[in-house]
Amino acid sequence: MTIAIFGTEYPEQFNKYIHHLIKKLEGEHINLLIEEEFYSFLKKDIRFKKTVNTFNNYDQLKDNADFLLSIGGDGTLLKAVTYIRDSEIPILGINTGRLGFISSVSTDQIDAAINDLLKNNYTINERTLLELNTTNNLFMNKNFALNEVAVSKKDTSSMIRIDAFVDEEYLNTYWADGLVVSTATGSTGYSLSCGGPIIMPGTNNIIITPNAPHNLNVRPIVISDNSIIRLKIEDRDQLALVSLDARSRAFDNKIELIIKKAKFKIKLVQPQNNSFTTTIRNKLMWGLDKRN
Repeated sequence: MTIAIFGTEYPEQFNKYIHHLIKKLEGEHINLLIEEEFYSFLKKDIRFKKTVNTFNNYDQLKDNADFLLSIGGDGTLLKAVTYIRDSEIPILGINTGRLGFISSVSTDQIDAAINDLLKNNYTINERTLLELNTTNNLFMNKNFALNEVAVSKKDTSSMIRIDAFVDEEYLNTYWADGLVVSTATGSTGYSLSCGGPIIMPGTNNIIITPNAPHNLNVRPIVISDNSIIRLKIEDRDQLALVSLDARSRAFDNKIELIIKKAKFKIKLVQPQNNSFTTTIRNKLMWGLDKRN
């Protein structure tokens, strides 16, 4: 078995957990394939017993790993998705960040999670992504997002105007700081902070959530993920900003944004006793009311 590892630099307090993880994988005779920059960081403190192969792009990863471990927060896992793309390599997120909704395995659960992985004692959750299409191909071959496509103003304190169409039917004109088009996975991210609902994964929905709308009667709306969304933006400065997860580009407001469900899905590994419901209950501290 070959396990790929992608990550970002983590605080010193997590050293012992990552050391233990590497030793455990080597002890189980797992071949390691580590992203180049993260390997440079790890080898400062970890002495690897065997030669480690590295990767730095999609082509070097696809067909060469059975699983990928993402070590960091949710942002790290979103970056890992740009390497995984349509390769169907399942991802297990180990959280050394802050909240961690999709990187939900905490450091004290690493042993149990790896044991579940090796014993095939897990389930695979397939997560829908969004695809962004523009006439100038803004994001090239990385025109997808696991969490959200977000449109926002650029270099201005004024609101922007966003005309939204769903399946070529006019939906609304949003006067706001921006608009977030989110997957169910992303419903616990940017959309949630803008007042959007939490959507259970696998419910085949997309959420359209305005960011600080000027009209109080404008609210988030949940639509089918088979819908195609078209956005037209007007901004006084002629430029606006569009983001796919953490990747942003400025664009001319003459360019229309076409958003739809991507042609592939991402596979997330769910170890035993680590469901989405358990995660949101723990992270949001639901059920802790004294009256319960």
